[in-house]
Formats: sequence, C-alpha cells, structure tokens
Amino acid sequence: MPYRRLPNTDSARMKAMKSALEKGQELPPHQMSYSPKILLRLRHFLPLFEHSIQLQRQSVASQTRRSKDYNEAVRKARMYLTHFIRVMNMAVLRGDLPAEARAYFGLATNESVVPSLNTDNELVSWGKRVIEGEDFRIKKGGSPITNPTIAVVKVRFEKFMEAYNFHKSLIKKTLDYAERTSDMRKEADDLILQIWNEVESKHNSLPEDARKKESEDYGLVYFYRKSELKNSGSPEIQSSIMQ
Repeated sequence: MPYRRLPNTDSARMKAMKSALEKGQELPPHQMSYSPKILLRLRHFLPLFEHSIQLQRQSVASQTRRSKDYNEAVRKARMYLTHFIRVMNMAVLRGDLPAEARAYFGLATNESVVPSLNTDNELVSWGKRVIEGEDFRIKKGGSPITNPTIAVVKVRFEKFMEAYNFHKSLIKKTLDYAERTSDMRKEADDLILQIWNEVESKHNSLPEDARKKESEDYGLVYFYRKSELKNSGSPEIQSSIMQ
C-alpha cells in the first residue's frame, strides 16, 4: 500500500491547496470529499498565504539586487576612512601633528594602528568618531588633514550610511515577511492535514487503486516503498516511485 507524504515546501503546499480548492469548487457540496466548512476556510486562507510568499520572495530578490551597490558603498567608506587615519598617523610620524591629535579620533596617542573596520557596526562607529573628531580638531585651531580631506571622507561615509540604513530596512522587511509566512505555514499544514484526512476517510470503502486515484484528484501525494517496487512489476508503480 503506498503511503502519503504531506508537503514540506511552500510550492508543494500551494499545489496541494490549489488542487483541493479546484476540486471543491467544481463539485456541489454533497459530492465533495471534504466539508464545506474547510472549503470556506481554504478560499480565505490560500490567497493570503500565496501573497505572503510572494512578498517574501520579492523582498529577498530586492535585497539581492541591491547587495552589489551596498557592498561598493561599504568598500569606498572603509577605504577613505582607512586612508584618512593613515595620513593622520603619517603626519604624526613626520612631526606635522602632535601625537595627542590621535585622541580627537578616539585613538591611543602612542599607537599608529588603523582600528578594525571589518564589520558594518565598526564602520558606523569609527566613521562618526573620525568625522566628529576632525571637525572638533579644526575648530580648536588644527590644520585640516588632506588627501583625503574630511569633507571627501564625509561624502563617502554619508553614502554608506544611506545604503546601510536602506540595507537594514530591507533585512527587517525580509525577516518580517519570513516570520509571517512561517506562522501561516503552520496553518497551511493543519489545513492540508484536515483535508487529506477527510478525503481519505470519504474514500475508505473504495478498492485501493480507486481510493488512490480519487484522493490524488484532491491533491494527495502518494509514494511507494522500495519493497513494493521490488514485489511488483507494474510500470505505473515504478513510475510513481521514480517521481
């Protein structure tokens, strides 16, 4: 006897529900193999579930499309901040700036290392420190650091921040859609299980082949075990297992 396999992907869930809905809509209530109450629930739920899946996929696609531009904004901001800090450190090394100038940027006065800018959070944090520090240092009478100037660094950093905030909003939107779809997935599984149970119960008195065929018309999916394939030379069974 073949065994049924409940859908475990969103595409399979959609296919199962659409098959059940189509069958339910083409038959009068007294001829249906599952209850009119479930049919009403299915009519309401299926479009909502499909729409949620579409929104999630669109959000993921948008995030993927924007990733190249975002990565480029990150690269440029990191490069300009790194160059600015290196130029400042070289000015200290030459004696053009006192070592204490590093303190304006939140750096140790006795170290010439460039801080880690590998993560987005580090880039945000150090970008703000460097820009605010240079502005404050100049207000205190210090000579502006050039090549690059803080104005150029600020332009690159602001472009990064714009991309960063948009990137975060896309991630949040994608996660929100994924969470909503996940919650709806539980209801989809429960709905499919109820339909399949009622359909099988309705066809329980039929011979095996007829019961399987009638149930499959409602979207039920059956699989044969390997042992059943070995014990049967039926091309139909072999085809069912290969699918």
